[in-house]
Amino acid sequence: MDWKLFATAFTTVFVAELGDKTQLAALGLAAGSRGRVTVFVAASLALVCTTALAVVAADAITRVVNPLMLRRGASVLFVVLGLWGLWQSRSGA
Repeated sequence: MDWKLFATAFTTVFVAELGDKTQLAALGLAAGSRGRVTVFVAASLALVCTTALAVVAADAITRVVNPLMLRRGASVLFVVLGLWGLWQSRSGA
């Protein structure tokens, strides 16, 4: 196992999910019920399934698109979305 890749993937997903709408949804579901373990298992399984979809999609896409180009495209998309978010926030909305 590539432990550096493991640590990078774990840290990236962990930080990205903190305060995310999925975490807030899980918080709301757990707070409103006595089935906290059920919410934990269901939310964990949902994250595993969405991550599995992403890995399968990456495998399929990288068979057609050069991985370097895919990383560059994702980087550009993140920058564009960040700039768009900054642009939208300038109006104070």
